[in-house]
Amino acid sequence: MYFNNVMLSEESYFQSVICNSPEFKNTTVNGDLRYMIWDNPPKMEPHYLNISDYEQMVQSGAAFARMFRENDPLLDMVDEKILKRGRKRAAPGSWCTGQQSWWRDPCSQWGDVNVVKPGSQAKKFGETVTNLLDDWNLQSNQCK
Repeated sequence: MYFNNVMLSEESYFQSVICNSPEFKNTTVNGDLRYMIWDNPPKMEPHYLNISDYEQMVQSGAAFARMFRENDPLLDMVDEKILKRGRKRAAPGSWCTGQQSWWRDPCSQWGDVNVVKPGSQAKKFGETVTNLLDDWNLQSNQCK
């Protein structure tokens, strides 16, 4: 009933259920892998991210970020520099078997879609997860 009356309840519902479950509460890492910049004070709303936040966002190692304005140039930077995705194209991966050229999308032909190879940001993300797990091993980062 509580979550019926909370703004953005979907952002805390599942975490609350897991942290209140005897089966999971001591095996849960307290980290949502999101990059946000909050207003200060009162930390009620995240700021809209923009190009000036790009480097810090990338260095954070977070897998997700919020909030973005619709059609913000920062989203184009993420597509180009992180996802290596051309305009109106899929993010390339090992499954792309077509020839690449300035006019042809290499992902217009697919190979094995189950082939996964880490991209350039995977190492940074791996460090983030390792740090979360190290904190978890110290039991300082579990549900409280």
